[in-house]
Amino acid sequence: MKRDFQSFLLYLFGFLLLWEWLRPIGQLTTTDHIEMFVIFILLSFTLAFLRMKWIWQMIIKLWFIFFSVNMFHYGEGFFQLGWLTFFTNELTTNFSRIVARNWLGLTNEFRTFLLFILLWLMVYLVHYWLLNRKRIFIFFFMTLIYITVLDTFTLYSAKTAIIRTVVVGFAVMGMLTYYRILGKEQVNSDSFTTRKWMRPLVLMIASSVFVGIIAPKFAPIWPDPVPYLKAAGNKGGEDVAGNGIAKVGYGTDDSRLGGPFIGDDSIVFRSEAAEKNYWKVETKDHYTGKGWIPSESTPFRIGGEELIPVSPIPSNVETRDESASLLMFMDYDHVIYPAGIQRVQFQRDYNLEIDSTKEKISILNGFDSSPIAPDSYSVEYKVPNYKATELRETTAANPQQIHAEFLARYTQLPDNLPDRVRELAESITEKETNWFDKAKAVERYFGGSGFTYSQSDVAVPGENEDYVDQFLFETKIGYCDNFSTSMAVLLRSIGIPTRWVKGYTGGEFLEYSEDNSSKQIYEITNNNAHSWVEVYFPNQGWVPFEPTKGFTNSVSIDFTNNDGTTPAAETTATPTPKPQRNLDEESGSSKKTEQTFSFSGFWLSIKTFFNQNGEWIIGLAGVVIGAACLMYRLRGKWIPRLYLLQFRLRKKDENIGKAYLILLEQLERYGLKRNENQTLRNYARYIDTFFASREMSKLTDRYEQYLYHQKLPEGSWKDSRELWENLIKKTIA
Repeated sequence: MKRDFQSFLLYLFGFLLLWEWLRPIGQLTTTDHIEMFVIFILLSFTLAFLRMKWIWQMIIKLWFIFFSVNMFHYGEGFFQLGWLTFFTNELTTNFSRIVARNWLGLTNEFRTFLLFILLWLMVYLVHYWLLNRKRIFIFFFMTLIYITVLDTFTLYSAKTAIIRTVVVGFAVMGMLTYYRILGKEQVNSDSFTTRKWMRPLVLMIASSVFVGIIAPKFAPIWPDPVPYLKAAGNKGGEDVAGNGIAKVGYGTDDSRLGGPFIGDDSIVFRSEAAEKNYWKVETKDHYTGKGWIPSESTPFRIGGEELIPVSPIPSNVETRDESASLLMFMDYDHVIYPAGIQRVQFQRDYNLEIDSTKEKISILNGFDSSPIAPDSYSVEYKVPNYKATELRETTAANPQQIHAEFLARYTQLPDNLPDRVRELAESITEKETNWFDKAKAVERYFGGSGFTYSQSDVAVPGENEDYVDQFLFETKIGYCDNFSTSMAVLLRSIGIPTRWVKGYTGGEFLEYSEDNSSKQIYEITNNNAHSWVEVYFPNQGWVPFEPTKGFTNSVSIDFTNNDGTTPAAETTATPTPKPQRNLDEESGSSKKTEQTFSFSGFWLSIKTFFNQNGEWIIGLAGVVIGAACLMYRLRGKWIPRLYLLQFRLRKKDENIGKAYLILLEQLERYGLKRNENQTLRNYARYIDTFFASREMSKLTDRYEQYLYHQKLPEGSWKDSRELWENLIKKTIA
């Protein structure tokens, strides 16, 4: 097909149809950098439209794939080849895992590579259906099924996607039908015929879409199949936690943990504080083997500005007073607060209801005690500065310091917890003598290379499986719920009291406060929902720990010894650094979305590179441009030499067709231009007159014989090539 406007439209419609397959991936999976995959599709269709040689297409596509893999997963520069060696080894390792059917063991780098290869294949198939088969109905129908199934069974909304797909699908099918009719009837197309066909097609599509949008819709005749299928799937089998893919954010039911989730950047609140904080909502203390539930408690009420009796920090711990203001974007009737909370201040008269077991603080209207969600409030809290020497004082549960009932509650574990969980905890902590070092050892254990943070490839424990046991020994892939629950259970198994905490990480820095330059404003979204662990020390209270791989909380611990020295294995805790744009915030029922590609950051890095290397770049660009201009000016000399090399080894008689057309181009490049209405025979006589020979006429006779009969006497190409080479050489003499 010619590179005209009609073929451009076909390629464009093929690109739009394939784009619809990528749109849901960014919402339903943790796949990031979707825009780069879209650019790859666009690049592939562009190369196909330009009819570039297949070898150059392959080189350009492979370069783009390797560049993207390097940008997504490696910190080294693209031209530092160390990463390429590592990635090559990764390919070998992952292929062996495929042979072993270890699908969960495939690395993210390899999955990115596979997605690019899949898109490459799909572009080829769409190109084949469009140009060779001139049929696209199957792909169009598959696209409709794909987006409608996702719309039915997932959180993806395909209303506009269906409209886009129908419009593009009908348009491309109409165009292909037109081209098939032209080919079947052997009719030449012109602009008038094309307009006669396309105008009613556009009118039909536009009117169909318009009527479909404004027409009244009846209520569904059949009930929603999703609840039925989910219920049917659980009959007599495993109870699937989370009912499939969950949406990130705060939720109240944590009795069944596990399974993948999708991100949600909806804003929960904005905070104005002196530093980034972890924000608590509630804690839970009873582990069931599948998740967490709270023990029973009797809530009590206090006045809105009274001192809040929630896990007070012991007086022997050094603290400093801080305050923060919260501007709420979601209607939550509970307080979101940092550890060490003292008071909450509202603009109206509210009361607080405190669940002492969960430490969840609900907000009640001061008039009728009904739950209410304020637009804003401020919190006063104390920030502790723990000392490692004091934390290390606890080596065992002293009955005089810890009540037996308290210890039993926070070391509770299910009776059917596998023994290997306790054995693992003992092996991790066997060299430590106190609770703090044991807790730090378990915390460090999850930072090892054996564990992987993932939001999508997260297993759900079966009916007879334990949630923690599955994560520790089977999958080792999960998000914050997996890491925090596992740390809590490991410590409980060796008698250290722990509890599971839900809330939010510190969010993303927006700006410094205009009213108070010492405070910063942070934005916390559903993607910042998170879970972590608190360990109880009799002389220090509840101390937070962060086991989730890739995350660090803001707790301050002074590792200085009593003699003023710092152990080599420890580092003194430093205050939270001045805020930077942080794209790595977390999630989970409590979950995280991975870092997204920032075009602004990418552009800034390019500008910085040019500022640092501007003179070299300008000089190199000048040399390249000069060389390109010289090559273009001398193209009449070197291009025909390439053609001579290309055809010297060819022996088929059919080569005369392509070789003759190349000769015509070279003669025109030489300056012997053929007139618009001039026949080949007349043009050949003109060339022979110019060069004083008969070679062009002889070659033209053989070309016309091949053109009309589609064959030549066997061995004709040898003599024809000699004539062709002589003429080519005359143009470069």
